[in-house]
This record gives sequence, structure tokens and C-alpha cells, in this order.
Amino acid sequence: MDANVLHPLPANDFPPPAHVAVIMDGNGRWAKARGLPRTAGHKKGADALRGVMQACRDAGVRYLTVYAFSSENWKRPAGEVLDLMQLLKLYIDRETDALYAKGVRLRFIGDRALLAPDVRSMVETAETRTAKNSAFHLTVGLSYGARQELVRAARRLAEAARRGECAPEAISEASFADALDTRDLPDPDLLIRTGGEQRLSNFLLWQSAYTELYFTPVLWPDFTPAHFAHALDEFTRRERRYGNAC
Repeated sequence: MDANVLHPLPANDFPPPAHVAVIMDGNGRWAKARGLPRTAGHKKGADALRGVMQACRDAGVRYLTVYAFSSENWKRPAGEVLDLMQLLKLYIDRETDALYAKGVRLRFIGDRALLAPDVRSMVETAETRTAKNSAFHLTVGLSYGARQELVRAARRLAEAARRGECAPEAISEASFADALDTRDLPDPDLLIRTGGEQRLSNFLLWQSAYTELYFTPVLWPDFTPAHFAHALDEFTRRERRYGNAC
């Protein structure tokens, strides 16, 4: 069965999710299947991201968060990591002005201390350039790991308690969430993972407690707006009870 063949779902009138998260998996396998270097898969994956971002806007989704480079990805061969960082810099350089003109706010979450100074500078410049935009929010997980994020949040709260700024017994779910990298983003309603794997892989663990999960075998470079629309259709057919009884 061809994973790229979509079977239409009946029409519906349900509203779209406000926030969609995506684990963009399969770039390397896409390139290998074509006898191409892995960088070709990453470049094709960047094209897929442009298409999905526009599909989000067309569907009324206002927040898109993507997993671009995990904390574990630093373990990949140095050459591939360098190529990924070069591609990231190229994307930021080429896309920031266009994102600004379209009212997109671009943000990055993750451990910036591990980034090279030039990459960190470009990230901060892009964020500053688009900071006042609010029509659409694109958040990129870069050097990101959810467990590491939780540790950073715990340390922030511990430091605040040590300074006498908050009492340990006053720490709540809300105050903990406010210490996360995603403090001013709503939790994702839908998380899509491409590439056939069915796990979160250390992505948005706290934020995805009640997120609907959608897994597809389609490799990320092959993931089109039509595939995205199919995922949204599937989402609208799910009953979200948040732990409440039937």
C-alpha cells in the first residue's frame, strides 16, 4: 500500500486546531532511497515546511511548532551537523524578511548554549525582527530536548525559590509551565509525526499531555499540504475528553 495515496474522509464543519506540532522525520531515508546525500533530504524537507506552514494558515491554524534539530542530534557525524547548521543559517537569511512581511513571528526553543556564536546571533536577530508579528507563530525546536527543557524549568524555579521570590509550596502546574521554553504558547492540539515511527522522541513532553497524536509513514520531504489536510480531518473526528468520563 502506497503511503502517499490518500483516501478521502467525509467533509466536516469542525474548527481546526489552534496549535499544531510536527516531528519532521524521514529526511535522511528520503535521500538514501534516491541515492542522494542526506543534505538533499534536509533541503527538500525545508521545502515541505514552507508548504505545510502555508497550509496551516489556509486552514486557520495560528501556531506551528516543528522539531528541527534535537539535543540528541548533536551525536550525529560532525559533517552532517555542520551541513544542518549551514542549511539553518541559509533558511534564516532567506526567509526572515518574507516571514516578517507575512506577519509571522519566528521563535526558537532549545538549549542555545550549544549553538555556535554565529548561529545564535542569527537566531536572536530573526526573533527580534519578527517579535511584534502576531498573524502566525512559527516555533522551531533547535538543540531542543523536552527532558532538558524540564530540567531548565526546574532550575529556574529552584533559583527563584532560593532568592525568596516564590515559596516551593506555591509552585503550581501553571507556574511550572511558565518556566518552560514555550511559556507564551498554547499547548499543541495536534502533534503529527512523519516517517512511520510512533513515539514522541523527547519532543514537548509536558505540553503534549492531552495532545492528539497523528502518525503517518509518509517521509517528511514527501509530506504535502494534502497530507496535512488529511491529518486535520482525522483530528476533527476525535473526541477530546481531557480525562473526563464518557
